[in-house]
Amino acid sequence: MSMQKVVERILSDAASEAQTTLDEAEAKAARIVAEASSRAEKRRRETEAEVQRKTESVLEKRAADARLESAKILLREKRKTVDGVYALALARLVALDKEDCMRLTTRLLERYAEEGDEVFLSENFKYGAEVETLPVVERKKLKISDTRLRIEGGMRLVGKVSDKDLSYAALLAADKDENQASLAAELFK
Repeated sequence: MSMQKVVERILSDAASEAQTTLDEAEAKAARIVAEASSRAEKRRRETEAEVQRKTESVLEKRAADARLESAKILLREKRKTVDGVYALALARLVALDKEDCMRLTTRLLERYAEEGDEVFLSENFKYGAEVETLPVVERKKLKISDTRLRIEGGMRLVGKVSDKDLSYAALLAADKDENQASLAAELFK
C-alpha cells in the first residue's frame, strides 16, 4: 500500500468521522431546538392560561365591587326614602288638628304617665291649655309645666322614678327602629 493510499484512507476516514460528528451535532442541535421550542410553547400556553385566570379574577373582583357599590347606592337611596316618610310623618304629627292632637296626647298620657309626673310640652305644641283640661291629667294628678322644651312636637314626662321622652321625633325614631325593615319591604316590592 502506498503512502498516498494510506493518506487518502486517513483523510477519507477523517472526513467520514467528521461528517458523522457533524451529523450527530446537527441531530443533537435539532433535538435541543425542538425541546426548547416545545418548552417555549408549553411555557407560552401556561402563561396564557395564567393571564386568562388573572384576567378573569380581576374581572370578577371588579364586577363584585360594582355590584357592592350599586347595592350601597340603592340602600342609601332606600334609606333616604324611608327617612323622607318619617320626616313627613313628623311634619304631619306637629300639624295635627286640635281634636286629633288631644286624642293622641290622651293616649300617650294614659299609657306612659305615672301619677304625679310633670309634663313638659314642646315649644311648637299648639294646644297646651287644652292639655290641662284632659281627664287623664286630673286622674293621674299630672302637673303641666309652663316651661316649653326644644323638642320636635309632643312632650317629655319627668317623674320620681323615670323620665320619658314622648316627643314625636322620639316616638317616630322608636317606630322606625322597630318597623323600618317591613316598611322598606312594603315600599320597595
